[in-house]
This record gives sequence, structure tokens and C-alpha cells, in this order.
Amino acid sequence: MPNLVALLSVALDLTASLGAEDRYRRLLEAVRRVMPCDAACLLQYQDGVLVPLAALGLTPEALGRTYRPREHPRLDLLCHAEAPVRFPPDTDLPDPFDGLLASDATALAHVHACLGFPLRVEGTLIGVLTADALDARAFDGVDARALSWVGALAGAAMRTSQLIDALEQSAERLGLVADDLRRAAERERGDTLIGTSPAMQKLRDEIALVGPSDLTVLVTGETGSGKELVARAVHAASRRRGEPLLRVNCAALPEAMAESELFGHVRGAFTGAERHRPGKLEVADKGTLFLDEIGELPPSIQPKLLRALQEGEVQRVGADRALRVDVRVVAATNRDIEKEVAAGRFRADLFHRLNVYRLSVPPLRERRSDIPLLAGHFCDEARARLGVGPVRLTPAAREILMSSPWPGNVRELENTLFRMVLQASRGVPRGEPVVLTPAHLGAGLALGAGLAPAAPAQRDEAPAPLATGAPLHEQVDAFQRDLIRKAVAQADGNWAAAARSLGMHRSNLHHLARRLGLR
Repeated sequence: MPNLVALLSVALDLTASLGAEDRYRRLLEAVRRVMPCDAACLLQYQDGVLVPLAALGLTPEALGRTYRPREHPRLDLLCHAEAPVRFPPDTDLPDPFDGLLASDATALAHVHACLGFPLRVEGTLIGVLTADALDARAFDGVDARALSWVGALAGAAMRTSQLIDALEQSAERLGLVADDLRRAAERERGDTLIGTSPAMQKLRDEIALVGPSDLTVLVTGETGSGKELVARAVHAASRRRGEPLLRVNCAALPEAMAESELFGHVRGAFTGAERHRPGKLEVADKGTLFLDEIGELPPSIQPKLLRALQEGEVQRVGADRALRVDVRVVAATNRDIEKEVAAGRFRADLFHRLNVYRLSVPPLRERRSDIPLLAGHFCDEARARLGVGPVRLTPAAREILMSSPWPGNVRELENTLFRMVLQASRGVPRGEPVVLTPAHLGAGLALGAGLAPAAPAQRDEAPAPLATGAPLHEQVDAFQRDLIRKAVAQADGNWAAAARSLGMHRSNLHHLARRLGLR
């Protein structure tokens, strides 16, 4: 008889006041109680791709990826199925989560039990739910009725969360259709702020606060930290999101052309001005103008920009009258703008006009727990753009990425991973997995991460190696035990803090610790 208590808890959650993340987590925990599985994943079907919403027993990179059904036969079969699917343990179809199991990266390449549920509402596919168990016969005793109920409840839970999210956003959106189109366009451009660290959550909260206000925003942060993505997020959260967002790179503006680029010109205003041309401020009317690298704006243009911001008027070069514009300005700089003002290189009055609300983008070294998610995202992008097979990170390579200083921030991480994928794909047959190891990182990154030959004190802290000839899985287990013990000790016994430091979900860490005999 199915575990009715677990199924009842899912049904009750449908009426509870829960956030989507909690609802999905509780759903997967109930699935694990109904079926003894080592990993479970809930994916939402959006615009032809499956996007992970929650997972248990998988590595953090799994949630940073998207899965195209046509590239994953098991997921494609689930998307076309009408009922739960039990895959034969000896099936030749590759598992989409092979290499991403938290407890054993190689386990899903071998014979194991696998179940999948197509989640449909009124005949429409909205997602899939998968469950994997290392024991090939783990699902043999699961009642068929339980499978049907789990699938129905999972679909209802996802649909309920979707409706709640839509209702919460409806007051701040032009409409659900416009919002879906905007999100689809953002996914196409890759304009998603990825990360679950406290620093990124704080930044999202700040964006949600200032976005609808129409205040001028100054975005500060180091090179490559994602200032343009923040500007796009501010625009997307504003009432202007249906209007254009234009970008001007102030560092690339020659002083002779800067005024025309920003304010426009009339025919005959100067040599080569053969027709009227509106400037960026005029074109962005009713929308948002993003002034990137504002600290590089030529001094001669700064007072004219100040007047445009103060009066809401622009005057084309050579014109005899001003035009009214309604533009929200978001500016960004990687300079210490206060020092520029003190040195007289930037006007104080323009600075104060721009610095109405400041958003500081944290450098990557201050949100290291986001690195696995970003790595998964960039590995997925590299796979698609380079036309290679599934891309996997070894634990050793992931540790190096987590400990690197990243002076170039997210942009440097992206370039590094694309370079690694290209290097690792050399000689790999098309469609076969591409495995990223420390050897593909390059000596510079390894040394920057502090992985040069260890000093005596560092060697004393390293885990003692197992005897020569010990099986690989025993050596991996010993290494994981040592990492978990150290993380929990450094967090003073706080397992949630230890999970954050390891870049894992708390429930995944508890599950792994139980498997390793630490709990």
C-alpha cells in the first residue's frame, strides 16, 4: 500500500501558504518517502526546454543547467508519455543526470533504477519529475496507484505554484503574456542573474525595491561582475519594461561624437550630417537608457547630460529648440566615482543626480557558493555553442573554481569554462561526455587558487590517503567525509552554514552525510 501519509502531506501543501521553493522541496521529500530513491529532480517545461526547479541528491551544477528533450532520450520519452514511465535497469538510453549524482558521480552510468513522470494539466505538459536509485530493483515494489497519485499531485503542486506566482506578479506587470515574452527574450539573451548566495539575494531584493520606483540608479562593481545584467533587471522590474532599453558605452564615445550620439543632430549641423538623427536619449523616450562606464564620459558632455536629466529636455546639435523626453537613466561604473569627483574629473552635481539609488554588484569572490550554479550554466552554454556532448566538472576542478580569486569575476569564469570545454573536447568523439579536470584549467588559474605545491602546514591539514590499491569509490568517500567534517567544524556545528560553504542544498548535505556514516 502506498505511503498515504506522504501523499497526504503533498495534498495539504497545495492549500498551505508556502513559497514555491519550499513547496517543491517538500514535494521531493515526499517522493523520497514513497519511493526509495537516491536522487529526484523536478523540472518545468518552458519554451521547448526543461528547467530544473528543485533537486535532491544531485550536485549544484544540475540546477544551473537547462535540458533540451531532443538531446536527452529519457526526458524526450517522458515529455511524450501520458503516464509514469519505468525505465528498464539495463536500458541503453543515457541518463541525463549521469555525472551529477552528489553521492557518486559515476553511478548513473551503470545499471540503476529510474522512474519518470510527465506532469500535465488539462492535457498540457508543464514539467517532468524524475527519480533515480542506485539499487536496480528499488522501485519493483512501488504500487502503480502510488505512481499515478504522485504524478497527479506533483503536477497540481507545480501548477499551484505557477498560479500563485502569476497572481503575485500581476499587479506589477502589463500582463502575463507580456511577462512570458520578456522572460523568454531574457533566456534567449542569457540575461539571468544566477546565484542563490545571500549577497545575490540582497541584490535581487534591492532591484525589486528600486525597479518600480523610476528613480535614477547608479550601479557600481568590478569589471566583469555583471553590471549590465543588473541594469537589465532594473528595467525589467520597472513600469517601463514594455518600452526600449538602450545602452551607451561612454568609454567608447569619441568626444567629437559624444554629443551627437546622446542628443542627436539636425541635417547640416556639421560636416557629414546629411540627415536628421535622433540621439539615444530621444530614442529611449518612455523607456530606459543605460549609460555604461559613466566615469569615462567626456568632461565637455557632462554639463549637457546634467541639464537633460534635470529638465527632461534634449536639444539636438544644430537645432534651435529643445524636445521633451521621459527617460529613466541607469548608469554604471567600475571606477571609484567619489575619487573621480574629488579629483575634479567628474562633476559633483552630475554625480549626485545619478547617485539617487546605488546598487553595488558583489564580486565573485564574495559569493563563492554561486560558482557551481554559474559553472553549470556556462558549461551548458559552451556545450550548445561548441556542439559537444554533455559537459561535466570533476570534484577537483570544481574545488579549484571555488577557491580561485577571480579578479575578472563572472566574465572571467565564463571565459575560463569555455576555454576548458574547448581544451577538454579535443579528441572526444561527438556526443560523448566532455570531462573538465584540473589539467584543463591552466597553471595560472591553479596557482591563483592557491593550489601550488603545498607548504608543510597545508600538507598537515590534508586528509590521509587510503592504502594503495583502495577502490576509487572508497577514496572519494574518504575525501568527502574529510571535507564535510571540516566544513561543519568551521561552521561551529551549524549544518546549514556548512552546506552553504560547500555550495550544496542543506537536505543534499544531510543525505550525503547519512550515506557516508557521519550522521
